[in-house]
Amino acid sequence: MSPLETLARTGNAEKSASCAKTDLVIVGAGIVGAACAWKAAEAGLSVTILEGQFPASGATAAGMGHLVVMDDSPAQIALTHLSCQMWREVRAELPTTVEYDPCGTLWVAADDEEMAEVDRKQAFYQGLGIDAQAIGREKLYQIEPNLRPGLAGGLQVPGDAVIYPPCATDWMLEKARAQGAVLKRRTPVQAIEEGVVHLADGSKVMGQTVVVAAGIGSIGLVQGIEVRPRKGHLVITDRYPGWLRHQVVELGYLKSAHKSSRDSVAFNVQPRKTGQILIGSSRQYDATDPAVDPAILKRMMSRALEYMPGLGELSCLRVWTGFRASTPDKVPLIGPVAGHERLWLATGHEGLGITTSLGTARLLVDRLLGHPPAIAWEPYDPGRFSQTGSKEAAHV
Repeated sequence: MSPLETLARTGNAEKSASCAKTDLVIVGAGIVGAACAWKAAEAGLSVTILEGQFPASGATAAGMGHLVVMDDSPAQIALTHLSCQMWREVRAELPTTVEYDPCGTLWVAADDEEMAEVDRKQAFYQGLGIDAQAIGREKLYQIEPNLRPGLAGGLQVPGDAVIYPPCATDWMLEKARAQGAVLKRRTPVQAIEEGVVHLADGSKVMGQTVVVAAGIGSIGLVQGIEVRPRKGHLVITDRYPGWLRHQVVELGYLKSAHKSSRDSVAFNVQPRKTGQILIGSSRQYDATDPAVDPAILKRMMSRALEYMPGLGELSCLRVWTGFRASTPDKVPLIGPVAGHERLWLATGHEGLGITTSLGTARLLVDRLLGHPPAIAWEPYDPGRFSQTGSKEAAHV
């Protein structure tokens, strides 16, 4: 039995002076940190969450709210599949502010070559028990009439959904706080050592284990981790109820957005329950300026208009950018930093942090407590990138 499992089972509040005051200190209150806090508190651990600004103020607020099963690697399909199942399990509990919309995903095939990918993808999904249906041109235009003429068909995945991530994060944090977790907003972290978090005001927070779930902010807190920022742009329209019915994504998205290491754009649009439409997506490696990049925005919108020309007639209200935390293999870092039993990571989720927040929390808490994992943890272990088997905690 692990030390944390013992603490969770005994619930003994009278720990000796030599023990940490908190079982788990989580740095970052985005949706991943919030999910980890909720599931850890639910398991009986005492939890303190440290957020430098306010909850969901980083990539969580900047991104789309797509809950999607993705299959461009075995690790990715395992984590997204588990996570989507967990989202469906809590669907009935979600407040209306979360705007859970089971709209499904429509992967659009531009030609016969991409229709062959539809067949492969359908067979693969169905082999995992995931409902997925290949559709031809006629049905494609019945369910999404604003697509451009001449497309070959697509793959409909009705189990996927859309949420509003900031409110989902708030809901998870309230669930965690109801179990005794403590949330400290506007509490910037200066440095992290084994079991100790040093705050910018000179104070420190002690924890049996520290979990860094700070997205790209994790880069400055833990030395040498394999995470890079990847900038993205989004556009949101005015309200046009019914104009878009599914999350619609080009099949080329997997290649252009997830498997490419260069700047890229892909057609990806999302309906909101408000009737608004989110238009994406773009990816730029190592771009650190948060300003809108006119050239990449033009490429992104041109790509969107190739698939849905009618978007050009809609009023757009706002354009913004955000930064995803990306790893070399597009798989997140979930688990202890190599050589540091008490310093853990939950970062590097790229564009799938909303989807995989619940699965990440499940994997992390099960491993902390020594429980049998829902899926194998090894593909997500931060040590997979270590050549020496050890890394040092960093100071800003």
